[in-house]
Amino acid sequence: MSNPQVQETAEAVAQYAEDVGRLKAAIGRVIVGQADVVESAVLCLLAGGHLLLEGVPGTGKTLLVRTLAEALDLSFGRIQCTPDLMPADVIGTWLVSEEGGTREFVFRQGPVFANVLLADEVNRATPKTQSALLEAMQERQVTAGGQTFPLPEPFVVLATINPIEMEGTYPLPEAQLDRFLLKSMVTGATVDEMRTILDRTTAETQAAVESVLDGDRVRAMQALTRQVPLGDRARDWVTRLVYATRPDSPDAGALTKRYVRYGASVRAAQALTLCGKVLALAGGRAAVAREDMQRIAHSALRHRIVLNFEAEAEGIATEAIIDEALARTGSG
Repeated sequence: MSNPQVQETAEAVAQYAEDVGRLKAAIGRVIVGQADVVESAVLCLLAGGHLLLEGVPGTGKTLLVRTLAEALDLSFGRIQCTPDLMPADVIGTWLVSEEGGTREFVFRQGPVFANVLLADEVNRATPKTQSALLEAMQERQVTAGGQTFPLPEPFVVLATINPIEMEGTYPLPEAQLDRFLLKSMVTGATVDEMRTILDRTTAETQAAVESVLDGDRVRAMQALTRQVPLGDRARDWVTRLVYATRPDSPDAGALTKRYVRYGASVRAAQALTLCGKVLALAGGRAAVAREDMQRIAHSALRHRIVLNFEAEAEGIATEAIIDEALARTGSG
């Protein structure tokens, strides 16, 4: 590689890191705490994936998604999921138009046609409606009346769910959960954070969100993410980590063999790799390291490991399985 190419790459990486810092700072002027959740949202955006947020009501999930859209100067859509929500309420429907003296069918786009989409309380929608939304997430297009309509780019879905033990929910099947790049747990505010929230939200004026990136820049950053190389050692490590979550793997530990029904899929390795690349660039580096992927291992794996009934009876958490897998793969 010639010196001009090296210089160009270094400048691109530096600009990427600066833009990520500006985006997080803009979100931080509104969102108090939740640093891990904010980072997960940025990772999914730049890796081209979707984020699942789990937490009880009142923890700021909706505000986070709206703030992200405003900081990016992108279109924002919201779906408030309820048991009576229909697929057409999500993707859109055909209507009869009589404009111009003629009658014709026109397609009215649903809220899914947005750059940043909030699917609020997605586990309150019926499985049929969940499938319509998740199909759009996977294919980045919708089909209605035999016609296909592409979704805008960039396109990122941030779906929120209430804990499964709450009434009136429809748990997402494992195959649908696997479509989410990461899953983050949204916790309540600490005492100090709650004081800051009260100061910001009950004053006469509230902090405004500054738009720091636009759609073109986001697409360019997504493209640069894909160009980051994955070295042989990092690739081998992430492969071993994913296999260590499978009970039939020789790398599996005692907890995994006893309590795991199904381990993580290849999408887990893809999620770890892509998010690791974003973290590398955000740190000003042009190559992904094992430590980058270790950092987001729990978010990439927690919704992709299916525990058996014995684990549920004995109170074994998925986090323990991930910790074991990380310990067994070590620093190799």
